[in-house]
Amino acid sequence: MFALGAVSLVTDISSEMVTAVLPLYLTLFLGLSPLQFGLLDGLSFGVTALVRLAGGNLADRWQRRKLIAGIGYGLSALCKPALPAAGGSVAALSAVIAVDRTGKGLRTAPRDALISLSVPAGKLGQAFGVHRAMDTVGALLGPLVAFAVLTGTGGAYDAVFVVSFCVAALGVLLLVMYVRDRRTPLSAPRPATSPRAALGLLRDAAFRRVCVVAAVLGLVTVGDAFVYLLLQRRGGIDAVYFPLLSIGTAAVYLLLAVPVGRLADRLGRVPVFLAGHAALIVAYLVLLGPGWLVAVLILHGTFYAATDGVLMAVAGPMLPEHLRTSGLALLQTGQATARLLSSVLFGAVWTAWGSTQGLAVMAAGLAACVPGAWFVMRRYL
Repeated sequence: MFALGAVSLVTDISSEMVTAVLPLYLTLFLGLSPLQFGLLDGLSFGVTALVRLAGGNLADRWQRRKLIAGIGYGLSALCKPALPAAGGSVAALSAVIAVDRTGKGLRTAPRDALISLSVPAGKLGQAFGVHRAMDTVGALLGPLVAFAVLTGTGGAYDAVFVVSFCVAALGVLLLVMYVRDRRTPLSAPRPATSPRAALGLLRDAAFRRVCVVAAVLGLVTVGDAFVYLLLQRRGGIDAVYFPLLSIGTAAVYLLLAVPVGRLADRLGRVPVFLAGHAALIVAYLVLLGPGWLVAVLILHGTFYAATDGVLMAVAGPMLPEHLRTSGLALLQTGQATARLLSSVLFGAVWTAWGSTQGLAVMAAGLAACVPGAWFVMRRYL
């Protein structure tokens, strides 16, 4: 768990360096409209949705979760220097982002499966909290490194992408050297694994309800990049400071990930998961009103601390070990597909009627869905 946390920490420094500057790089430097940016942002979720199931099934079938995760980390690392090479071509940028998201889609479920197989079921919330806390240290440092590189190079985005690649390569090396795989012993019978067997997990009512709730809530969640663009535009923040906005979210996430994970283990993972979405509704309302930057970032970080690892802790014990990766990939696929539609919808509404109307639609949708999610999942408290 700690070795995987170290890999995620280093990898997140790399990925958050790019994530912190990419919205402004695309909308300000390359001149993309909110709708075009929404399509690219949605593409990042859509591609992960397509490959998560395949990666999860291969990891379970071959019992090589570390290998599949390593391929995913490697693909994402190779894409970093390709971003500036794409120039202003939307098609080329789409291709690079698609490959990068393919890497993320391959690695996420095997990584989470390795964590869930490394600790007792009663401590899953804490385990995922520790991992997400280490991951978030990287998310905290990444924007700072990007800001330092931009400041030191006079705003050279290319330099950010090159440094990001070097850091990502270090993450792959740590995975290869220090992370142990988790396999079924050769002497033990291995139940059949296949895409059909993975989809068959949806016959379990509890797991099916979790998947549906995660997808519906994802559909009415505004992407992080849009949240930061709204904060930057409403607050009149200079473009050079844009990478620092995500630090607020990451810092709160870092502080709360472990205690919220422990709280979820003691009081119930479903109530904590839904409380995180309630915090997100409040963040949208604040952004619609005075738009207090600190309040929005605190609430945004609280949302992630209460939902990201907690959802995996909810679903993990519902899944058999031999299909653990496939099941988590199925859950994440539904979320990613919903986030794709969410990004395109929000970008379209922003382009047609304005950002305020778009945010109001998403806030209203989330406020309507959270009580419904409670009704659906309350039996699993």
